[in-house]
Amino acid sequence: MEKKYKVLLLNGSPREHGNIALALHEMEQVFAENGVEYETVLLGRNDIRGCIACESCRKTGRCVFNDVVNDLAAKFEAADGLVIASPVYYGSANGTLMAALQRLFYSSHFDKSLKVGASVVSARRSGCTATFDELNKFFTLSNMPIATSQYWNNIYGWEPGEARVDDEGRQVMRVLARNMIFLMQSIALGREQLPPISQEPRVWTNFTR
Repeated sequence: MEKKYKVLLLNGSPREHGNIALALHEMEQVFAENGVEYETVLLGRNDIRGCIACESCRKTGRCVFNDVVNDLAAKFEAADGLVIASPVYYGSANGTLMAALQRLFYSSHFDKSLKVGASVVSARRSGCTATFDELNKFFTLSNMPIATSQYWNNIYGWEPGEARVDDEGRQVMRVLARNMIFLMQSIALGREQLPPISQEPRVWTNFTR
């Protein structure tokens, strides 16, 4: 039986029909055309507080705040790929999205290795690459390969829907989705035909001792 791939897309914009939604729609169409299951979650309007370093999740594997973050953890665990998308706010990602991501990645203890990650960013003018780098750090900390495109995964527009005229940006999103599918398929094939990656015991170094 052919494997069914799943992708979770997190829209960090507070605008349901903004330019981030437009960018993700380009990806959703490619996923649909290739039989990839996907779910897009709008996070930017949610009331999501930041981590309080209570360490409760170390014992339970869940965040102490029982909100959308714990729901996302189950969806993330079941997915083969994760797309994180945000508009640029002061050269950074949306604060609500960052609060969700920090809690999601810290409190969930399932193995994220080899799930494919991709970041998508929109802006009026500047700050895209800084935000793109910021979001990619979640993947590089988790043994997750990053899907790329023919350019940085940026799309430009100010008013909702303006990114529709960014033909290059929209194409970047479609290429990104196809590359993401290929990576997920390649990883699945590798798991079937190659021995698992040998792992070393984790080393933790604190610079104060």
